[in-house]
Amino acid sequence: MVGLVQLLLKSGAANSLVEDYAACLELRSEEFQIVENTTDDPGVLIMQLLIDNISRPAPNVTHLLLKFDLDTSVERTVLQPKFHYSCLKVILEILEKLAKPDVNALLHEFGFQLLYELCLDPLTSGPTMDLLCTKKYQFFVKHLDIVGVAPLPKRNSNQALRISSLHQRAWLLKLLALELHAGDTSSSIHREACQNILAHLFGQEIIEMGADHVISQSFMLQDGAANAGTRSISKSKALELLKVLQFRSPDTSTKPFQAVSGSKYDFLAEEILGNPATSGKGGIYYYSERGDRLIDLSSLRDKLWQKFNSVYPQLSNFGSESELSDARETIQQLLRWGWKYNKNLEEQAAQLHMLTGWSQIVEISASRRISSLESRSEILYQVLDASLSASASPDCSLRMAFTLSQVALTCMAKLRDERFIFPGGLNSGSVTCMDIIMVKQLSNGACHSILIKLIMAILRHESSEALRRRQYGLLLSYFQYCQHMLAPDIPTSVMQYLLIDEQDGDDLDLEKINKEQAELAHANFSIIRKEAQPILDLVIKDASQGSETGKTIALYVVDALICIDHDRYFLNQLQSRGFLRSCLVNISNAFHQESGLLFDSLQRVYTLEAEFALLLRLSHKYGKSGAQVLFSMGALEHVGSCKAVMSQGGLRQLETKLRRGATVDVDRQRTIITPMLRLVFSLTSLVDTSEFFEVKNKVVREVLEFVKGHQFMFDQLLREDVSKADELKLEQINLAVGILSKVWPYDESNEYGFVQALFSMMRALFSDSYASNLAQSLCSFENQRKSELNFFRLCHSLSSYLYFLVTKNSLRLQVLDGRVDYSTAVGQLQPTLNLIGSLLNVVTISIERASEEKSLLLNKIRDINELSRQEVDEIINMFVPQNYASSSDDLQKRRYIAMVEMCQVVGNRDQLIMLLLALMDHVLNVILIHFQDSSVVSDTSGSTRRITYGTKSSDLGEGVSLLCEKLLPTLERLELLSEDKVGHNLKVFRRLVTSLKETAIQKL
Repeated sequence: MVGLVQLLLKSGAANSLVEDYAACLELRSEEFQIVENTTDDPGVLIMQLLIDNISRPAPNVTHLLLKFDLDTSVERTVLQPKFHYSCLKVILEILEKLAKPDVNALLHEFGFQLLYELCLDPLTSGPTMDLLCTKKYQFFVKHLDIVGVAPLPKRNSNQALRISSLHQRAWLLKLLALELHAGDTSSSIHREACQNILAHLFGQEIIEMGADHVISQSFMLQDGAANAGTRSISKSKALELLKVLQFRSPDTSTKPFQAVSGSKYDFLAEEILGNPATSGKGGIYYYSERGDRLIDLSSLRDKLWQKFNSVYPQLSNFGSESELSDARETIQQLLRWGWKYNKNLEEQAAQLHMLTGWSQIVEISASRRISSLESRSEILYQVLDASLSASASPDCSLRMAFTLSQVALTCMAKLRDERFIFPGGLNSGSVTCMDIIMVKQLSNGACHSILIKLIMAILRHESSEALRRRQYGLLLSYFQYCQHMLAPDIPTSVMQYLLIDEQDGDDLDLEKINKEQAELAHANFSIIRKEAQPILDLVIKDASQGSETGKTIALYVVDALICIDHDRYFLNQLQSRGFLRSCLVNISNAFHQESGLLFDSLQRVYTLEAEFALLLRLSHKYGKSGAQVLFSMGALEHVGSCKAVMSQGGLRQLETKLRRGATVDVDRQRTIITPMLRLVFSLTSLVDTSEFFEVKNKVVREVLEFVKGHQFMFDQLLREDVSKADELKLEQINLAVGILSKVWPYDESNEYGFVQALFSMMRALFSDSYASNLAQSLCSFENQRKSELNFFRLCHSLSSYLYFLVTKNSLRLQVLDGRVDYSTAVGQLQPTLNLIGSLLNVVTISIERASEEKSLLLNKIRDINELSRQEVDEIINMFVPQNYASSSDDLQKRRYIAMVEMCQVVGNRDQLIMLLLALMDHVLNVILIHFQDSSVVSDTSGSTRRITYGTKSSDLGEGVSLLCEKLLPTLERLELLSEDKVGHNLKVFRRLVTSLKETAIQKL
């Protein structure tokens, strides 16, 4: 009733009412006899009244009976049950004593539930949590010890108490999780409460110092001789709690006819229980105070007799006593079955409820609070290992396995973060590269245990796609964790420089680390290979027949299996099962049947992206042999016929459909176009194995057909403004140019305009002004290093195409722009040698800058522990994204972050240097070939494809002299490049530079 509390306050009856309710509750808690019917239990009724009214508008009955401050505001109440006699005081005393558990089971259960609901409600949470954290109550830790890990009552002796005990633990664990999640750590009482909860949960000891304060002492989960006798190590309560709820769920699948088999009346209950008219609202089912849907036994009994009388009216009136007795016995058996069904269902629900509370407290601890504990990796591993063991157990139900897999996934993700983001094993104030490389991870044996148990969990008898999706995510996270700390493509020269002063002991042996990492990778493969057939059966089934979400993650699992493959085992398996061919067929048929649902189309896009990623992985993992496998299956034909990547068709329709969903933003360029171009580009590696000018070569022919079939897309990419392109678009342009540079020299026709477009791009990108302006514009981007790398990759692809034309097709360029007898339109667009010289100058500037940056950063990395905080902060501000590092981090962590980021930049600079060296090799050779072949003139008949510098010898001499004057300073600078700074052997490169310099001097 709205306004009831105000009326009670005005009438002066409020205090008396509060005391009466409290007295009634207290008297009920002192009873010695169990109240069978909860509707007649005054204690349960009062508890339900308090719980049901918490969320009503303030002030409400719950606020009144628990003595919240109704004069000012409920949320600012300072609860003092010690001084105010109320239901709250009685409830806290009941939960403190936990007396007569069989009689007061429901009072204990609803007491924990009430406190949880109070802590969850926005108005009452603050006062309630402050009260429970006080030292007088120490509510959380005390009850974790007393209630949490106490043995469960036996099912056959007192199932009702067993059920209630499970619910008590569930509400307690959810209450603890709420404190860990929402507790105000700026408050000392909440901070201490959280520390105490974590310490008790994960096997750490609380030492009392004096009467008025408690100190939390962190202890590692292993015995140490130095501390033996000075401390005691407690077991992990988290693992003990999991053991409590690890039991085979009671069976609720027994049907009524099984309980009365042999009786001719066994069909009565089946019809009643399955009839919507009787099983719906007001029928034989009801919801208990816990929310369980149970059978109303009284109603079932009445319905059974009604059914019996309607089916056998003659027996009910004139039947023999034996037949009536048989009917009564059957109905009694059915009622006993119903009673057992109810209890088993309640116990199942209670078990799941406790598991939910356990999962909440473990996941919140792992994700939000565990950083304050020592030996974090060991704690996470123990919980992960126990969760996997439990989920693989035959006693574990499907719903329990789902929850346990989610806990395991959280722990595995946190372990991965613990290793890669900022390892906790760095104890000294300084940090070195070897510290990072050798950062503590789980032992190979522990990793093997995780993988073995995970495979057992995946192959469990009772499973579902939803469960396997969680398990597949866990498997992918595990493989990420097992990766080497060092990137696989890190240059050896960089590592040698960084570790030159550090490898002075066996424990700092990089070869040992690499060996252990290789052993782990091989063991992972061996473990999975033992169960490869059932694993592949499941994964391929999900990737082929599952939901779109299930297909996507299953495809990424196949991708991960390819990554760890040895001796092409998984590749052969996938081929023999026809899975790769089915992926190509799926790509070819994508969106041929339009779905009316936006979500389905969106999910199909992600599946298509995963299929492209898998095929690309094959090409990367197995090199040209992998590309040959894909090519032999008609990969180019299937990709070329994919409706989703056609320029005028499915993609446009899909894009239109996606636009209709205002909240949906899918990047088709990232998910479809770019993966498709990457795959086609990887297949062009087979072109290198073909003979030059072998126009009928099948690889070249099919790639050419693909390009011609997607002329619109290639045209668009070649006409993009590179200076305005983002990183993704720059990669697409680079892929398109790379594909054309591999196959288009084999095509004699110019009807598609690709040659003109490529030459036009060269004339734009190779100029001094364009390259300089682009470099300056890239500096404003966070990802400028990647953009710069992609820009020069594009220049390298263009130079490769030009080098092919010059060396194999005998193309000859002009020296300068000027009067030329152009025989074709192509001649108007060809780059000149002067333009090539400009590119050489830009590349020289870039390689000088990159080598200087690399050298400077390497020195800073080696001296990282000598840098002040200000210098470290400058490095972080320069290289690290703002959301990655916090200003509150200590100096050690900031040094670690700075070192890792500088190592990444060094790797990027080294990649750039290698690319620039390859680019300069093309450019220098193109110029040198022209210089060595400068006396050749064009055939007046036009039968050859060579073009000379000009039509007049005076123009030729003047142009060459100007070019040589421009080249000499650049070549002299290239001669001065330092191998120490560049980090690569320059012997062959210098020989080429010297040859061109000598030739240029002769041409002056």
